[in-house]
Amino acid sequence: MALLSFTDGTRVDDPQEIRKTLSGIGVCLERWPIPDNPDLKALLALDRPVPEESERLLGFFESRFETLKATLGYQSRDLISLSPGLPGLDGLLGRFKDCHTHDDDEIRYVVEGAGIFGFVLPDKDQVELLVLPGDYINVPRGAEHWFRLTTDRHIKAIRYFTSREGWVPVYTGTPVHPFGEISRA
Repeated sequence: MALLSFTDGTRVDDPQEIRKTLSGIGVCLERWPIPDNPDLKALLALDRPVPEESERLLGFFESRFETLKATLGYQSRDLISLSPGLPGLDGLLGRFKDCHTHDDDEIRYVVEGAGIFGFVLPDKDQVELLVLPGDYINVPRGAEHWFRLTTDRHIKAIRYFTSREGWVPVYTGTPVHPFGEISRA
Protein backbone atom coordinates (compact mmCIF):
# COMPACT_ATOMS: atom_id res chain seq x y z
CA MET A 1 0.00 0.00 0.00
CA ALA A 2 1.03 3.58 -0.64
CA LEU A 3 3.08 5.73 1.73
CA LEU A 4 2.59 9.51 2.04
CA SER A 5 5.48 11.78 3.11
CA PHE A 6 5.10 15.35 4.33
CA THR A 7 7.66 18.18 4.23
CA ASP A 8 8.10 17.97 8.03
CA GLY A 9 9.29 14.34 7.73
CA THR A 10 6.01 12.77 8.86
CA ARG A 11 5.03 9.60 7.01
CA VAL A 12 1.56 8.10 6.84
CA ASP A 13 0.66 4.61 5.61
CA ASP A 14 -2.97 4.53 6.79
CA PRO A 15 -5.11 4.40 3.62
CA GLN A 16 -7.90 6.52 5.14
CA GLU A 17 -5.47 9.28 6.19
CA ILE A 18 -3.79 9.25 2.79
CA ARG A 19 -7.14 9.50 1.00
CA LYS A 20 -8.25 12.31 3.32
CA THR A 21 -5.10 14.35 2.60
CA LEU A 22 -5.26 13.79 -1.16
CA SER A 23 -9.01 14.39 -1.45
CA GLY A 24 -8.36 18.11 -0.88
CA ILE A 25 -6.82 18.26 -4.37
CA GLY A 26 -9.17 15.70 -5.93
CA VAL A 27 -6.66 12.85 -6.15
CA CYS A 28 -8.28 9.42 -5.96
CA LEU A 29 -6.21 6.54 -4.60
CA GLU A 30 -7.58 3.01 -4.54
CA ARG A 31 -6.19 -0.46 -3.99
CA TRP A 32 -6.79 -2.92 -6.84
CA PRO A 33 -5.32 -6.37 -6.16
CA ILE A 34 -2.96 -7.81 -8.76
CA PRO A 35 -4.31 -11.18 -10.00
CA ASP A 36 -2.36 -14.18 -8.73
CA ASN A 37 -1.61 -15.90 -12.03
CA PRO A 38 1.67 -17.57 -13.06
CA ASP A 39 1.43 -16.31 -16.66
CA LEU A 40 0.90 -12.74 -15.43
CA LYS A 41 3.83 -13.08 -13.01
CA ALA A 42 6.06 -14.20 -15.89
CA LEU A 43 5.03 -11.17 -17.96
CA LEU A 44 5.56 -8.79 -15.02
CA ALA A 45 9.06 -10.22 -14.54
CA LEU A 46 10.11 -9.13 -18.04
CA ASP A 47 12.35 -6.06 -17.98
CA ARG A 48 10.96 -4.54 -21.18
CA PRO A 49 8.06 -6.48 -22.67
CA VAL A 50 7.68 -6.32 -26.45
CA PRO A 51 4.28 -5.04 -27.74
CA GLU A 52 2.74 -8.51 -27.96
CA GLU A 53 3.77 -9.29 -24.36
CA SER A 54 2.43 -5.92 -23.20
CA GLU A 55 -0.94 -6.64 -24.83
CA ARG A 56 -1.09 -10.07 -23.16
CA LEU A 57 -0.26 -8.44 -19.82
CA LEU A 58 -2.95 -5.78 -20.34
CA GLY A 59 -5.44 -8.56 -21.04
CA PHE A 60 -5.26 -9.65 -17.39
CA PHE A 61 -6.69 -6.23 -16.45
CA GLU A 62 -9.24 -5.84 -19.26
CA SER A 63 -12.26 -5.86 -16.93
CA ARG A 64 -10.85 -2.81 -15.13
CA PHE A 65 -10.43 -1.04 -18.46
CA GLU A 66 -13.99 -1.89 -19.49
CA THR A 67 -15.28 -0.44 -16.20
CA LEU A 68 -13.25 2.77 -16.68
CA LYS A 69 -14.54 3.08 -20.25
CA ALA A 70 -18.14 2.72 -19.07
CA THR A 71 -17.89 4.95 -15.98
CA LEU A 72 -15.29 7.59 -16.87
CA GLY A 73 -15.17 7.53 -20.67
CA TYR A 74 -11.61 6.29 -21.07
CA GLN A 75 -10.84 5.25 -24.63
CA SER A 76 -7.40 3.64 -24.59
CA ARG A 77 -4.73 2.25 -22.32
CA ASP A 78 -1.13 1.19 -22.53
CA LEU A 79 1.62 -0.26 -20.42
CA ILE A 80 4.55 1.92 -19.49
CA SER A 81 7.62 -0.02 -18.44
CA LEU A 82 10.51 2.01 -17.07
CA SER A 83 13.79 0.45 -15.97
CA PRO A 84 17.44 1.50 -15.72
CA GLY A 85 18.35 0.01 -19.12
CA LEU A 86 15.68 1.93 -21.04
CA PRO A 87 17.34 4.21 -23.61
CA GLY A 88 16.47 7.85 -22.91
CA LEU A 89 15.11 7.15 -19.41
CA ASP A 90 16.67 10.27 -17.88
CA GLY A 91 15.23 12.50 -20.61
CA LEU A 92 11.79 10.98 -20.22
CA LEU A 93 11.83 11.37 -16.45
CA GLY A 94 13.17 14.91 -16.79
CA ARG A 95 9.90 15.96 -18.43
CA PHE A 96 7.91 15.13 -15.28
CA LYS A 97 10.25 15.98 -12.37
CA ASP A 98 9.17 19.64 -12.21
CA CYS A 99 5.81 20.88 -10.97
CA HIS A 100 3.23 20.71 -13.75
CA THR A 101 -0.41 20.12 -14.56
CA HIS A 102 -2.20 18.33 -17.39
CA ASP A 103 -5.33 19.16 -19.37
CA ASP A 104 -6.67 15.67 -18.69
CA ASP A 105 -6.74 13.33 -15.71
CA GLU A 106 -3.58 11.28 -15.24
CA ILE A 107 -4.54 7.74 -14.33
CA ARG A 108 -2.08 5.01 -13.51
CA TYR A 109 -2.46 1.54 -12.08
CA VAL A 110 0.90 0.29 -10.79
CA VAL A 111 1.33 -3.40 -11.54
CA GLU A 112 5.03 -3.81 -10.72
CA GLY A 113 7.82 -1.69 -9.20
CA ALA A 114 7.30 1.70 -7.57
CA GLY A 115 7.07 5.41 -8.33
CA ILE A 116 6.61 8.69 -6.49
CA PHE A 117 3.96 11.31 -7.20
CA GLY A 118 4.40 14.69 -5.55
CA PHE A 119 1.55 17.14 -5.00
CA VAL A 120 1.02 20.75 -4.03
CA LEU A 121 -1.76 20.90 -1.42
CA PRO A 122 -4.34 23.72 -1.18
CA ASP A 123 -2.30 25.40 1.60
CA LYS A 124 0.76 25.26 -0.76
CA ASP A 125 2.49 22.62 1.39
CA GLN A 126 3.76 19.61 -0.53
CA VAL A 127 3.55 15.84 -0.11
CA GLU A 128 5.02 12.86 -1.93
CA LEU A 129 3.18 9.59 -2.42
CA LEU A 130 5.02 6.31 -2.92
CA VAL A 131 2.85 4.11 -5.15
CA LEU A 132 3.36 0.36 -5.22
CA PRO A 133 1.89 -2.64 -7.07
CA GLY A 134 -1.89 -2.62 -6.72
CA ASP A 135 -2.15 1.16 -6.27
CA TYR A 136 -4.55 2.89 -8.66
CA ILE A 137 -4.20 6.67 -8.76
CA ASN A 138 -6.24 9.30 -10.57
CA VAL A 139 -4.61 12.74 -10.60
CA PRO A 140 -7.30 15.17 -11.80
CA ARG A 141 -6.70 17.62 -14.61
CA GLY A 142 -5.21 20.84 -13.29
CA ALA A 143 -3.71 19.26 -10.13
CA GLU A 144 -0.20 20.58 -9.57
CA HIS A 145 2.11 17.57 -9.30
CA TRP A 146 5.37 15.91 -10.36
CA PHE A 147 6.59 12.34 -10.79
CA ARG A 148 9.86 10.55 -10.16
CA LEU A 149 11.12 7.03 -9.70
CA THR A 150 12.57 5.47 -6.57
CA THR A 151 16.32 4.74 -6.54
CA ASP A 152 15.80 1.32 -8.17
CA ARG A 153 14.29 3.21 -11.15
CA HIS A 154 11.79 0.51 -12.06
CA ILE A 155 8.02 0.64 -12.58
CA LYS A 156 5.34 -0.95 -14.74
CA ALA A 157 2.01 0.85 -14.81
CA ILE A 158 -1.10 0.80 -16.92
CA ARG A 159 -2.02 4.28 -18.13
CA TYR A 160 -5.60 5.11 -19.09
CA PHE A 161 -6.48 7.89 -21.55
CA THR A 162 -9.46 9.83 -22.84
CA SER A 163 -6.93 11.42 -25.22
CA ARG A 164 -3.14 11.34 -25.19
CA GLU A 165 -2.91 15.05 -26.01
CA GLY A 166 -4.12 15.89 -22.49
CA TRP A 167 -0.99 14.44 -20.89
CA VAL A 168 1.39 17.08 -22.16
CA PRO A 169 2.94 18.71 -19.07
CA VAL A 170 2.10 22.38 -18.45
CA TYR A 171 4.86 23.61 -16.13
CA THR A 172 3.83 25.87 -13.24
CA GLY A 173 7.22 27.07 -11.98
CA THR A 174 6.44 26.03 -8.40
CA PRO A 175 9.67 24.81 -6.76
CA VAL A 176 9.60 21.19 -5.59
CA HIS A 177 10.53 20.57 -1.95
CA PRO A 178 13.57 18.22 -1.64
CA PHE A 179 12.06 15.10 -0.03
CA GLY A 180 14.94 12.69 -0.51
CA GLU A 181 14.40 8.96 -0.97
CA ILE A 182 11.11 7.38 0.04
CA SER A 183 10.79 3.66 0.64
CA ARG A 184 8.59 1.25 2.58
CA ALA A 185 11.50 0.34 4.88
